[in-house]
Amino acid sequence: MRHIYLDHNATTPVRKEVLDAMMPYFSEEYGNASSVHLKGQHARKKVEEAREIIGETIGTESVDIVFTSGGTESDNLAIKGVAMANLEKGRHVITTAVEHLAVLDTCRFIEEELGFEVTRLPVDKYGVVDLERLKGSIRKDTILISVMFANNEVGTIQPIKEIGRLAKKNGIYFHTDAVQALGKEPIDVEELGIDLCSFSAHKLNGPKGMGALYIRKGVKIIPIQSGGYHERKRRAGTLNVPGIVGFAKAVEIATKDMQKQNKNLKKLTKRLLNGLQKQLNEIYLNGHPELRLSNTLNISFRYIEGESLILNFDMKGIFASTGSACTSGSLEPSHVLTSMKVPPEVSQGSIRFSFGHGNTEQDVDYCLAEIPPIVKRLRDMSPLC
Repeated sequence: MRHIYLDHNATTPVRKEVLDAMMPYFSEEYGNASSVHLKGQHARKKVEEAREIIGETIGTESVDIVFTSGGTESDNLAIKGVAMANLEKGRHVITTAVEHLAVLDTCRFIEEELGFEVTRLPVDKYGVVDLERLKGSIRKDTILISVMFANNEVGTIQPIKEIGRLAKKNGIYFHTDAVQALGKEPIDVEELGIDLCSFSAHKLNGPKGMGALYIRKGVKIIPIQSGGYHERKRRAGTLNVPGIVGFAKAVEIATKDMQKQNKNLKKLTKRLLNGLQKQLNEIYLNGHPELRLSNTLNISFRYIEGESLILNFDMKGIFASTGSACTSGSLEPSHVLTSMKVPPEVSQGSIRFSFGHGNTEQDVDYCLAEIPPIVKRLRDMSPLC
């Protein structure tokens, strides 16, 4: 049986080149990057090289890059750190209803623990935030706007440049969770007006447990964990040297291949969507038809539970998901699709197919042969049909 992995928005396999780059730093070059001896200096040199690669990729200096354990920590550091450092300026934050839980739960924390007010902006049927609504939500005590670059469930890309311009005009910090965008979309923090930007290595064929946060010079922020003077006193903890090396290598490869990869991924997602639409009725695309990540295809199959589809796909070696892996333990419908006003009877049958490095047209053709019979069989069993 073939194995077709279509869940790259959840995580990606580490590329061989990335693993090869990391291996020496597990064994021969094992020094602590904070140590002053030769072994430590070797590690520190590689860390700074990695910082330069990532900084250059997003159009900033290496000193603005803080290494973290992943996207969730980066989001926490950005939101909690800015909130705690700017209490005297105001206690109002603006975000959207379709953010990743790393942002939504962190915003809930600052509400409950720090007395902040959080405005959660609605989105349209494509998952795009209304800029006029955002503009009207800005107050004198607004200190931060946090809007994700690209949605992890439906792939919709937000108007980041316009939001950045609006934030700058009003003297407000702008944070974006770019975990899904790095390596898939060009990111220039200066051009886009981004003050804080979250990343995660395992979304672009790098190692798990490794991330980064871009912090623009001059942004007032307080570290959220104590225990040392690492990362210019912004994030305590021994640096994960192998992870950092792997992260930089993954960024390097993804950036180099991005245009070619996006062209191929767009072709694959279009092939799958068109093929399914020819064979099945009452299937719906969720997300923007054009302004979305080239690798992401979220489709609702009406009259069927998404979990039933996933289990049946799995038996045929097709690995997809019903949405974010971080919400897989929840029985609640997708907050993203709910915010987009997708009817419950449609959203319950939603599947996210997310393509990546290694996927081929043959993979799509296999899916087009196996998925329609599964859908038809489950619909025949459904009391809703």
